[in-house]
Amino acid sequence: MTEFASISVSLPHIPDDVTLAQFMLDAAHPTRPVRGPNTAWLIEDATGRRIDYEEIRARVFGLANALSLKWNIREDEVVCIFSPNHVDYPVAVWAVHRLGAIVTAANPSYNAEELAYQLTATKAVNIIAHPAFLPAALTAAKQAGIPPERVIPIDPASEAQRRHLAPTLGELVAYGLAHEASFVERRLNPGEGKTKLAFLSFSSGTTGKPKAVAISHYAPIANVISMAAHMRINEEYAAWDQRRFRPGDVGIAVLPFFHIYGLVVNMHFLLYAGQTLVVVPKFDFVKYLESITKYRITHLLVVPPQVVLLCKHPATKKYDLSHVRYVFSGAAPLSAELSEHIVKVLPNAHIGQGYGMTETSTTVTMFPLSQRIGTLGSAGQLLPGVRARVVKSDGTYAKAGEQGELYVTGPSMALRYANNEQATKETFIDGWVRTGDEVIIDKNGDVFVVDRLKEIMKVRGFQVAPAELEGHLLTQPDVGDCCVVGVPDDYSGEVPLAFVVLTADAAKRAASSASQAEKLKAAIAKHVADHKIYYKRLSGGVVFVDSIPKNPSGKLLRRVLRDQAKLLRTTSKPMQAKL
Repeated sequence: MTEFASISVSLPHIPDDVTLAQFMLDAAHPTRPVRGPNTAWLIEDATGRRIDYEEIRARVFGLANALSLKWNIREDEVVCIFSPNHVDYPVAVWAVHRLGAIVTAANPSYNAEELAYQLTATKAVNIIAHPAFLPAALTAAKQAGIPPERVIPIDPASEAQRRHLAPTLGELVAYGLAHEASFVERRLNPGEGKTKLAFLSFSSGTTGKPKAVAISHYAPIANVISMAAHMRINEEYAAWDQRRFRPGDVGIAVLPFFHIYGLVVNMHFLLYAGQTLVVVPKFDFVKYLESITKYRITHLLVVPPQVVLLCKHPATKKYDLSHVRYVFSGAAPLSAELSEHIVKVLPNAHIGQGYGMTETSTTVTMFPLSQRIGTLGSAGQLLPGVRARVVKSDGTYAKAGEQGELYVTGPSMALRYANNEQATKETFIDGWVRTGDEVIIDKNGDVFVVDRLKEIMKVRGFQVAPAELEGHLLTQPDVGDCCVVGVPDDYSGEVPLAFVVLTADAAKRAASSASQAEKLKAAIAKHVADHKIYYKRLSGGVVFVDSIPKNPSGKLLRRVLRDQAKLLRTTSKPMQAKL
């Protein structure tokens, strides 16, 4: 049997008798650096308000005490957070954990029906909601049987909204701090952290309805420690100015905290590493650039669409980004072409990729310290404690350099899908997680993600990965963004079709006349034909769209465009669409 393991450092001890809140707020660990004096934990992007450790710890206790006093929130009850990023988001998470309860974080762009599905599936008893999303929260709460007085605004709401709601989160903090403790936070028994639930996090739903992933307290703790060991964040392995992570560095938290990448890597890992986090509620690229320069951000955690903007948006050149020292891309594959481009945009940064899933809570690979620039196209190398198998289509195990489906195991794996025995059996197999991703692990330990198994096209019997074509298309100067899907073809079985967002200049040319638009489509198709084997050509055509649909973590919602492609073909409309 061929099995791959980390070639990084060994995995340090992982405590299995603490909750995530206790780990972050109360515990020391050999891999954890000591913050300098007057180093803020969080900064509110819009106001510059700085929040230090003592304030966070006090707010966590105050909110936990209020939740206990007002609603008797108990162990294993579920509280939903329905908000964009907010400086009180970690406060809410850790307050719920202080009570032994479970957090389910919901996408604030959900409509009432989608939110009600999550509330019902998790049996949530309270909702902490941003005022901007209260209408959906209240409608969903009613559908799920949650009284409006259990809906807590994370910021002050309007007078009309507040009449039937709970006090605001800030008011609850003050109330909790003004009263004696009404709960006793218990220490977990040895080993209990491995089974006690911390999160019911929902899978991204790019290929179907989201599933609730049951994640223990031990899993994100293990992941944070594994990443810290991999990056040697508390070791003097190099001169101070050459270290990748240093206490006092400044990260930006624009990745959504409700998504596992933002929750574990952006929130918990960067705070654990001693960084100050600038918390941004909503991604707006120009404002993002302004925040990076205003707060002298050193560390960027990004998704590929943000890399596309950094490389192609004209505003990038207007800002001095020379202080950026680290760029980590995840959530979807970043092509070698884009990797080469971002290195030119941010020449002073260590740049590379990682890979993980909600089901692996979170990261299983990161580019190593030995590579200032990660191997082009690679998702990095296995973290300490992670083991992998690559299973070929015939069920045998692949060797180094051979392609197959990735199975992984390690201390950060989720436990199961909640209330979904069939899906659990298909994905969680004897301690291993079946990822559904096609990969190659080379002899150097680099992991290359080819594509989602369900997204790989079969053209004339040959496998074609949409991600490969998308990475190449983005090198064409007229292409601002793109997504490739397979469409049925009588002769080839499937053929690639590209949905393309043009750059501003190209869009003006396309709008000027039909002939210009056709000329652009031909040029884009030729760009692929000139560089790729015949069966990878865009035989399905090129469709111009206004935007590419993505989920908040940056993953392409390919199924949405597959449906659009089917509609275009069945209605025999010209291949032009607005999304």
